[in-house]
Amino acid sequence: MCYANDEEIVAGPQMLSVQTIKITEDENGLRLDRWFRRHYPGLTHGRLEKILRTGQVRVAGKRAKASQRLEAGQALRIPPLPGEALQAPAKAESVPPTRRERRNLQDSVLYEDGDVLVINKPAGLAVQGGTGLSRHLDGFLRAIYGEARKPRLVHRLDKDTSGVLVLAKNEFAAAALAGSFRLRSTRKYYWALTEGVPKPGQGKISLPLAKGKGEKMVVDRKEGKPAITLYQVVESARRAAFVALWPLTGRTHQLRAHMQAIETPILGDELYARGGWSGAPDIARLHLHARRLIIPHPRSKKGRKLIDVTAPLPVDMAGSWKFFEFPQNDGDPFASYRGKL
Repeated sequence: MCYANDEEIVAGPQMLSVQTIKITEDENGLRLDRWFRRHYPGLTHGRLEKILRTGQVRVAGKRAKASQRLEAGQALRIPPLPGEALQAPAKAESVPPTRRERRNLQDSVLYEDGDVLVINKPAGLAVQGGTGLSRHLDGFLRAIYGEARKPRLVHRLDKDTSGVLVLAKNEFAAAALAGSFRLRSTRKYYWALTEGVPKPGQGKISLPLAKGKGEKMVVDRKEGKPAITLYQVVESARRAAFVALWPLTGRTHQLRAHMQAIETPILGDELYARGGWSGAPDIARLHLHARRLIIPHPRSKKGRKLIDVTAPLPVDMAGSWKFFEFPQNDGDPFASYRGKL
């Protein structure tokens, strides 16, 4: 256990007295009121507003508002709450994987040891449950491993994004991996096909993002959180481009929103590419793939041992690459940035 100001820091909301809870990586960007709704479904909105007004809830030591968005690693101070609020949140019902889904998940493993599991997540599979989502990776892992041994998510990919996803197999690894993401000691490279060719061919997009209408994120220079993406056009042809992307921050929909902001949205993005792609080939889904991830191993001393994993393109995206005659190997498109960040 870790302690701060004599208040116990715990991994979950087990409330007996004043406690401080660390915000996890998968809760990064979540609104404070939604965090309470997720963990304390018995706490009414009126009660929450009252304890917020009186300063009993603190985020990183400061007073907070219901609309405030949380960041991974922040300390959230929770006062003693009424008994009904202490009820454990009901777990969303999930459907176990079919035999084929179980086999596909086993075949998707890119790296595994006693601490870490890395998979090539298929597009269309949500990492966690939500409204109307009964089939999701977290539920599949629970069915396969059991609740006690289930690998834990330490970062996220959008439902429609395929590619490298890292999970922790124990508490030690979860804390170390989440810390690497929080401290930005990881490198995440994505491949995308864009409508149009970004200009210039290499650049840095630094545009703050905030929650817009519905699920969409929008550029907001006043209220948005800092978001930075490096991009490199690998090759272009026929009104499209093969672009390598390196997000230096981890905002929701960051790559999708940033590519739309520079007027070259990702092909197949129904949320950000208004009007859609009208050329050949027929782009049926979001063409965004988490290609490679480099992260210090949880047990590495001073980050010297790295996990370096590359996920092959899924069959449908490989077909699009073949149509445009784009290479399926980009070397190291960000080699020129090394040592400059």
